[in-house]
Amino acid sequence: MRNKRLIGILITVGLLLLLPLVAQQFTGEVKWSPFDFVVAAVLLLGAGLACEIALRVVKKTQHRIVACAVVLMLLFVVWAELAVGLIGTRFAGS
Repeated sequence: MRNKRLIGILITVGLLLLLPLVAQQFTGEVKWSPFDFVVAAVLLLGAGLACEIALRVVKKTQHRIVACAVVLMLLFVVWAELAVGLIGTRFAGS
């Protein structure tokens, strides 16, 4: 199979999105709308695909690690901003 990492990314995103879906069934603390799931899917897929591109394009292992670390840090900052308003943009949550 040629695209094992891509399939792994898709499966991982799907499993991560199942967590809030299942949590909503058992608690009122998790309240995601369909739009929240779409945004989360776009963010997770975007980060996963950006790391995949970095792994394919960048040759040195150290540079690959740095590139993926930067992508993940950006994902976490955007996720935190959307969730709780870490930076205070107009997209801030709560």
